[in-house]
Amino acid sequence: MIAIVDYGRGNLGSVEKAFARVGIPALVTQDASVVDDAEAVVLPGDGAFHYVMANLERLGLMKAMRRALEGRRPFLGICLGYQLLFSTSEEFGHGLGLDIIPGAVRRFPPGRKVPHMGWNQVWHGGALRLFEGVPDGALFYFVHSYFPAIDPSSSPALRHAWCDYGVRFPAAIEMGRIYATQFHPEKSQGDGIRLLENFAAVVKDAR
Repeated sequence: MIAIVDYGRGNLGSVEKAFARVGIPALVTQDASVVDDAEAVVLPGDGAFHYVMANLERLGLMKAMRRALEGRRPFLGICLGYQLLFSTSEEFGHGLGLDIIPGAVRRFPPGRKVPHMGWNQVWHGGALRLFEGVPDGALFYFVHSYFPAIDPSSSPALRHAWCDYGVRFPAAIEMGRIYATQFHPEKSQGDGIRLLENFAAVVKDAR
């Protein structure tokens, strides 16, 4: 069973339905023991960076989240759930994230409409397991005003897929059993479903 972490905001219903569509049980939960017992953990994204970090603490989920990110079980972060993996964020002032990936979440520079909302190409070069069977340059659905900025040399084990929206940024990452996407696979039609099928395959392989 996959635990979908409910921190009070997020596209929980659509994520749960998407996993049901690919044939893997998923449960929306605020129970830390359920997160600890799950085969895999998904952190969906919606809301503000600092608000979500505070809510994870308030709901008693922070320790369970850190255990989920130890690398023993598959983990998938989506949108804000991806950004929370970074060290810091500029959103509404400087704030600390989960610090799994060295780097910062920054606001898009002037010149493009913000939020970045709609379909954009993602380039993976065949290097990421999540994108098996997904064409390089496939379109995925984004909704975000901030983007993650990383130094690839600081994390040799980190692999990326890229998107360009006035600035080139990592649209998805893989690091061991930790996977994350800035876009919403559950809203990205066929290629998004294929990506979730690939994550489900990772979960089954980890049993």
